[in-house]
Parts: sequence; structure tokens; C-alpha cells
Amino acid sequence: MLYALQSERVIVQKILIVDDSSLFRKTLRESIHSRFPSLIVLEAQDGEEALRTIPTFLPDLIFMDIQLPNGNGLELTRLIKGLYPDIKIVILTSYDLPEYRDAAFQHKADHYAPKDLFMPLMNLILSENPTG
Repeated sequence: MLYALQSERVIVQKILIVDDSSLFRKTLRESIHSRFPSLIVLEAQDGEEALRTIPTFLPDLIFMDIQLPNGNGLELTRLIKGLYPDIKIVILTSYDLPEYRDAAFQHKADHYAPKDLFMPLMNLILSENPTG
């Protein structure tokens, strides 16, 4: 099931994928490019790399794994939203548990989805994207 704190139109041109699984990052990046070839997609394998990338890349949307090496996606989400409140963040997890969903929204995530449903969520978020 897909969960959203609020529903609003987002113009997306740049996406950052933050996940420690290189296979997942590659699969998601390729899926995005196959459907939305004009989008720019960068990857980060952990929170440190994400924090180095964000100030110069300024993504419109971040797909964030809930569990990352040397930290977690929830605290990283709170930090990013504090610095860049306009960046939309989707928390992705392999575990669709109510307590994870609640924690994601408490940490200011805009959306939450199990990883096996990331494509329907991506399509929902980007479906009305005029640049996609």
C-alpha cells in the first residue's frame, strides 16, 4: 500500500536515490529513465554521500531507504527537510509496518512505500510532471 502525508503536484526534474543496495539503485534509476528520460537521476549509497550531493545537485525528489549504513533514513530525512523543506522525500522500506510508516511521517517524509511498490508510487508522483 502507498501512503502519503499530503497530496500535491510536484514538478520534478532531478531525483536522488539514497540506498545502500547498488542493485536497487540501478534498478530504480533505469526504471525512472525508461519512463521519464528527461529526468536527471543521481545516486548516493549512504547518508554522508547524500549530504555531500544535495547542496550542489538540489534534487526535487529523494527516494530514501529507511535503513542506511552509519545511520538511518529517518534521521537523514528530518535533517534534509530542516535544511531543504521543498525537497520531497519518499521513504522506501522492505518492511511495511505501521510503526515504520508513522515514524516516516514524524520525521517529515512526504510519502512512504514498501520497496516492492516503488514503481506505482513513482508513477503517481510523476504522472502529471510536465517535464517528464
